[in-house]
Amino acid sequence: MDFSRYSVAGATFEGATVLVRVDFNVPVQEGRVTDATRIERALPTIEKLLNDGAVVVLMSHRGRPKKRDEALSMRPVAKYLSERLQMPVTLIDDIESEEAAEQVRQAQAPAVFLLENLRFYPGEKKGDASFACTLARYGTHYINDAFGTAHRAHASTAVVAECFPGRCYLGLLMLNEVRNLYDALYRDLRPFVAIVGGAKVSDKLRVLENLIPRVD
Repeated sequence: MDFSRYSVAGATFEGATVLVRVDFNVPVQEGRVTDATRIERALPTIEKLLNDGAVVVLMSHRGRPKKRDEALSMRPVAKYLSERLQMPVTLIDDIESEEAAEQVRQAQAPAVFLLENLRFYPGEKKGDASFACTLARYGTHYINDAFGTAHRAHASTAVVAECFPGRCYLGLLMLNEVRNLYDALYRDLRPFVAIVGGAKVSDKLRVLENLIPRVD
């Protein structure tokens, strides 16, 4: 099955402002990112959009804050990404600010913005439609490249996508994951061994039940 037609690989974004859900939930010590694996895996999508001539607006969560917590700010991530891309990455500190949204609308490509930690806002985990609309102000197109959070019905994943009918795409990381899952589940690949990790076992019970009859 050709999934690329649903992804950024099958589209161009010249002149667009693209809102991208990424998974930048990375560890930070003394203001510096200590493991950038998740950031690095999102770079192909970001670089593709920049090469197309788009303004890129990234959004992610870090940790599990109950309210605004500077220890879980996205500021160190913006710094790392700026160094990695060798260009400024502007942190949007107040996502609900109309001035910030207007700043993004007026930006000229190539430009990269990073929204502050989504979970500083209660509407994110609640899947609040109003907060999703607030996020949607930051783009003309939407891309989900956060495989690790794509299963959650949060404002920045399932809900905001409804604001972009016909303008939603898989990122390159998501595309690769979907292809791998399709091959594993629907092609007769043997031997088939599944390695499942993570601390939240309750989230994985249904996945494990589905895998049991398929694996060796």
